[in-house]
Amino acid sequence: MEEDGFLGEPNRVELGTCLSSYIDDGTTESHRYYLSRRTVLEMLRDRGYTINPSDIDLTLQQFREIYGQFLDVDRLKLSAAHRADPSKRILVIFCGTGAVKVSAIRNIAGQIVNKETLHGLILIVQNQITNQAMKAVEVFSFKVEIFQITDLLVNITKHALKPNHQVLTEEEKQKLLEQYSIEEKQLPRMLRTDAIARYYGLEKGQIVKVTYDGDMTRSHVTYRCVW
Repeated sequence: MEEDGFLGEPNRVELGTCLSSYIDDGTTESHRYYLSRRTVLEMLRDRGYTINPSDIDLTLQQFREIYGQFLDVDRLKLSAAHRADPSKRILVIFCGTGAVKVSAIRNIAGQIVNKETLHGLILIVQNQITNQAMKAVEVFSFKVEIFQITDLLVNITKHALKPNHQVLTEEEKQKLLEQYSIEEKQLPRMLRTDAIARYYGLEKGQIVKVTYDGDMTRSHVTYRCVW
């Protein structure tokens, strides 16, 4: 008579479909690129750029079917135009796993066409960027933002404990300052290096409305000026 058992026994119970659905048999590399690409697309959408919702909603399986398990990072390059001003264009480039050297920056510069219409460039790196490479970045005529891929694996604005952030337009900013008869320097500060400021690509002088609304804190609104 056979008895139920485990390893090597004839009546071994197979892993149920409920549990097996949580097992990811793909590469860690493709998963990291999938998560970071999705966050970048959400970030551009929240900055006002035109992003196809289907690109954001792409599943991990669909992503792997398109790009494969071991990706060619050049295929992840993307660009988007701003909804309010289509001539305002931004480019996103993913770098490989090695250190980013000046030769890589020169190579990127050579890939960019119509530089005069480019409003900004986002580089996603996975390693350190050398001092010489940083100097090469500084000569670009447009804004260049650099993110570590590990900073984009999760969208920080979706965290349950994060308050809601709304970037004010210039008109809304002036209305706020006039309403309270204050100058922007009198508002609480948010550094440009703050994770939220970086997510929205904020510049000095921009004002963010912060709304706290949750079980942990009393609902209230405050404003912060970027410095």
